[in-house]
Amino acid sequence: MTNVTRLCQTKSIVTVNGEFPGPKIVAREGDRVVITVVNHVPNNISLHWHGIRQLRSAWVDGPAYITQCPIQTGQSYVYNFTIVGQRGTLWWHAHISWLRATLYGPIIILPKLGVPNPFTKPYEEVPIIFGEWWNGDTEMVIKQALESGGGPNVSDAYTINGLPGPLYNCSAKETFKLIAKPGKTYLLRIINAALNDELFFSIANHSLTIVEVDAVYVKPFETNTITITPGQTTNALLTTQSKYPNPSFSMEATVYNAGKATCDATTVAGILEYENPESLSTFSFDKNLPLFRPTLPATNDTSFVTNFTKELKSLANAQFPANVPQTVDRHLFFTTGLGTKPCPQNHTCLGPNGTKLASSINNVSFVMPSTAILQSHYSGKSRGVYTPNFPSVPLMPFNYTGTPPNNTMVTEGTRVLVLPFNTSVELVMQDTSIFSVESHPLHLHGYNFFVVGQGFGNYNSAKDPAQFNLVDPVERNTVEVPPGGWVAVRFLVERNTIE
Repeated sequence: MTNVTRLCQTKSIVTVNGEFPGPKIVAREGDRVVITVVNHVPNNISLHWHGIRQLRSAWVDGPAYITQCPIQTGQSYVYNFTIVGQRGTLWWHAHISWLRATLYGPIIILPKLGVPNPFTKPYEEVPIIFGEWWNGDTEMVIKQALESGGGPNVSDAYTINGLPGPLYNCSAKETFKLIAKPGKTYLLRIINAALNDELFFSIANHSLTIVEVDAVYVKPFETNTITITPGQTTNALLTTQSKYPNPSFSMEATVYNAGKATCDATTVAGILEYENPESLSTFSFDKNLPLFRPTLPATNDTSFVTNFTKELKSLANAQFPANVPQTVDRHLFFTTGLGTKPCPQNHTCLGPNGTKLASSINNVSFVMPSTAILQSHYSGKSRGVYTPNFPSVPLMPFNYTGTPPNNTMVTEGTRVLVLPFNTSVELVMQDTSIFSVESHPLHLHGYNFFVVGQGFGNYNSAKDPAQFNLVDPVERNTVEVPPGGWVAVRFLVERNTIE
């Protein structure tokens, strides 16, 4: 536990090696990575290596009670995996309860020795990690939300590399600063480690060239603003102005929220400052320079998010092909959204009409087991732990983005979907508007997938596939389901495991 002060309040938080954000992991494509985690805190712990393709190493993927039992106080666990066919930026984080509010850090994967990146070599690399900060205990925040059935309290601030910045009260000294030289190119390794919120990010009077997402190269394109959903990473080239400018420049991030859910609507800021080449000092800055601020999209600017997402395309060349499954063995259709479940007797619940809110896929709300699913599968003792009958389509279809059904109650269970090895899968994820449309980030553990299509309204299986991109769709591990819309992905089941 480490005492950290933000917004003039000090609290004890869970950290790795006393660092917040946590330590950077640097490896090369093809490296074997061995990490020993020793738990010195009262909480159970597990760590997830977000985006690493866990080929034949699912035991170390990290989600508690799914691929492993959590690490208990005083115990340790060795994570041992090999990085195969990946280079770029990923990240690691706790994967139990809400501990990832403070337990997270970057994973930097360098290309193999002698193999250059397919973009301009940067002068310097800079991590930009977005997070959320609560003045209170985040474990109590989620505990109270689960008990009451209402939405959790929103964060008190967003952070860049753990710092809220000057737009918050009592936070001017807690500001991330990027010290830059004129006429240089910097590689920004951008990570959204926020628990809940998709973000817009921009730097005043500067553009960014996007070259990679989720550790996969993309066709470069230039933009003034990016959008990044929780769990995603983006590598962007920032080329500074050729001459020393008079002002400093604010780099800011704020929420994208197209639904009715309450969110943290504040803005985090860092500062881009230029070194003065005429100064005799190596680090000399004029603190009285004017500060330029960027213009960010409106909080509900779905049009911007859609257009930005459409720009993302795989390189799809001989060196970095896009191996999109051209045929499909198994079609899956998942609805995502909120429903309700009954309030226990003698409790006061804060969901609609005195119920509890419950997230679900195909109207099934997941119940966390007390034994790791992969362990029970491997040992042949799955009875009472999970059932292999998760529905591949909604059992009760309705107008998903129109008039909601009268019965909003979900079913509960620990249910899994069984897919044979080497199956090519097409998964369509459909948002629902039972209470409000929402932007849902969904992450496939240990796998990448190709985002072949997306749209708004209800997915039409007869018409929409004709518009799918099967040539150069973006490949990633985390995708946003558009609010009031759908997204289609394809992937190959390339190993026997549970994710």
